[in-house]
Amino acid sequence: MSDVLIEKSGAITSITLNRASKMNALTRAMYKTMADGLNEAAISPDTSVVIIEANGDHFTGGNDISDFLNNPPLEDGSEVWQFIKALHEFPKIAIVAIQGNAIGIGTTMVMHCDFAYAAPTTSFRMPFVNLGLVPEFGSSHLFPKSIGHRRAAEILLLGRSFTATEAVEWGVINDEVEDPRKKAREVAEEVAQLPPNALIQSKSLMKSPDHERLNVIMQAEGDLFMRALTSEEAQNAFMNFLMRKGK
Repeated sequence: MSDVLIEKSGAITSITLNRASKMNALTRAMYKTMADGLNEAAISPDTSVVIIEANGDHFTGGNDISDFLNNPPLEDGSEVWQFIKALHEFPKIAIVAIQGNAIGIGTTMVMHCDFAYAAPTTSFRMPFVNLGLVPEFGSSHLFPKSIGHRRAAEILLLGRSFTATEAVEWGVINDEVEDPRKKAREVAEEVAQLPPNALIQSKSLMKSPDHERLNVIMQAEGDLFMRALTSEEAQNAFMNFLMRKGK
């Protein structure tokens, strides 16, 4: 069974993380499958909306550290960058349903989706600095802009986690619901009934003031992230993480 499942139902495409035994930790291969799913949905005349969700108790534990240590995504156009670009440029409606841990990109991708729903069990966290890295996916801009610099500093610099309730209060997600996947499907079905061209054009207008600025910011983040990935500081942090995980 694939670690990422792509399923189509009418105008709705679902991209489901399916590596529950590893807390849906993301490998380079998984990023590639997700990017391909988004890119295919973007050009499909039959698709109006994509749902990103996960099987198991957790949305994602973030990047698979072992995979990144053994095969770091340092080249231009890596699978990670393909996914980031695909979601940032996705012209149609994207909905995310979250439960349990949403670590790293599991949190940063939320800011690029049009609708987001999380279970009461959800714990969002972006421990980039803790791992000797820098924020990615535009989060160094989007989070301070959305929730304020000082609160963002606690989350991005100290690696503080935050709850679904806080995420609603801060405008990071739409709502905290018992069954986010069911809610995402309900909203997707509502979206699927709307005129598709009007949806695409309206989303483009909403995103346009920040779109190109984010391209520049994400490129700068990506350059620093790749540099940090091979640093002694990050390597030590990764090894300490894996040692703690192995205990």
